[in-house]
Amino acid sequence: MFETFRNAWKIEDLRKRLLYTLLILIIFRLGCAVPVPYIDSSALTEMFNTTGSMLTYLDMMSGNALSQCAIFALGVQPYINASIIVQLLTVAIPYLENLSKEGEEGRRKLTRITRYTGAGIGVAMSIGYYMVLRSWGVLTYNTGWEAWFSAVVIVLSFAAGSQLLTWMGEQIDDKGIGNGVSLLIFVGIIS
Repeated sequence: MFETFRNAWKIEDLRKRLLYTLLILIIFRLGCAVPVPYIDSSALTEMFNTTGSMLTYLDMMSGNALSQCAIFALGVQPYINASIIVQLLTVAIPYLENLSKEGEEGRRKLTRITRYTGAGIGVAMSIGYYMVLRSWGVLTYNTGWEAWFSAVVIVLSFAAGSQLLTWMGEQIDDKGIGNGVSLLIFVGIIS
């Protein structure tokens, strides 16, 4: 195995792809440590110590970014959900079914639809996670215009982080080695 890895470094294109993939994965792990603003970290720790297994499962899938309320807290889950939904809808909606049969151009349109659907699901999940945080009293501002402003910042941070991860996964697909979204999930679970 070490011989194969050493031989891979000798090929320039393969070395660049490996380094690019490694760089994206390092950026992913760094983003899992950057918390969103307006969160009380001690209350957040208590919340995760007292809640059930569902939040723990979601936290595991995001590489502990959810328990730290990090920018990448949602991970690539919105994109995965969107891709499953769009694939299921290609059977039910004739327009999507025709797109899937059109070849490369149709696949590009389906990918775009999946991205937009993922963004919508990301915003919905961000709002849901914000509501959970608010109900547990984890937010630093709960009244007035500060509460509204912090809500917008938190929701947009989570949604933007999810979209950024989806883009990073696509960059691994194009310029790196392996399936980018799957690698991000794998690294999140391992960490």
